[in-house]
Amino acid sequence: MSRLERDEDEIEASRAPLMDHLIELRGRLVICVVAFVLGFILCFAFSEPLYIFLVKPFAAAAAFHSAVGPDGHVSPLDLILGTAGLKALPVVDGQMVNLIYTAPLEILFTKMKLAGFGAVVVTFPILAWQLYRFVAPGLYRNEKGAFLPFLIAAPLLFLLGAALVYFVMLPFVMWFSLSQQITAGGVSAELLPKVSDYLDLVTALLLAFGLCFQLPVVMTLLGLAGIISSKVMAEGRRYAIVAVVVLAAVVTPPDPISQLMLAIPLVLLYEVSIWCVRLIELRRGKADEAEAAAV
Repeated sequence: MSRLERDEDEIEASRAPLMDHLIELRGRLVICVVAFVLGFILCFAFSEPLYIFLVKPFAAAAAFHSAVGPDGHVSPLDLILGTAGLKALPVVDGQMVNLIYTAPLEILFTKMKLAGFGAVVVTFPILAWQLYRFVAPGLYRNEKGAFLPFLIAAPLLFLLGAALVYFVMLPFVMWFSLSQQITAGGVSAELLPKVSDYLDLVTALLLAFGLCFQLPVVMTLLGLAGIISSKVMAEGRRYAIVAVVVLAAVVTPPDPISQLMLAIPLVLLYEVSIWCVRLIELRRGKADEAEAAAV
């Protein structure tokens, strides 16, 4: 019996009536909803510390900006280490990060949005596992083995993108924003972001970087499906770089610093994707040779 016949027999044995699939889907959806609600309640209970945590990059940028003055310069390494808490922030008398809100319930709605975003992040392993358990009976044995690593790689890459946003991107974006303030000629234009606008900026950057960092996962899955090859990816490198630059310009704030901070890692991840697809092709070639030799 060939491998294809064994896989088909395995799927036939695992098939269930439509009603059984719907019942299973309902049960897994209930688990996902309950997990999300519990995650939302947990994150809402800690929404204030979470928001203060998200404001720390702004606080680091403001501290260094006040210490060196509007025309001064700060070392990028100092800014990153200060945000990470590995370097003491400059102490300036009266220095405080000021955020405002202009609607009576803006703080409440901001906490709710933060809790919803945090709930998705916290419960993602549960949601992904329930999705995998639902589709696993319809996968071949080799597809099951190939699918599991992506359940690990996807959240790790998302966290890597989020870390780049928090420790590098946000401090430089806020530093750039603070440097645009005007205090001359009797005119004062001071940066006082709204709490909701700041959260929207943070979540937009986290989602943009986290999703863009899924590039190796997406390209590797396409390579597994035989839709794309490493040769095509290598030949289309120049077009991919142009697409990356355009994507970075669309999903990031309109400043060159943030655009470069997204474009450069994406280009590197594209190169990693080429090697991942190439390794898959090599393994597939060896497997086909072994099967042909066995026949």
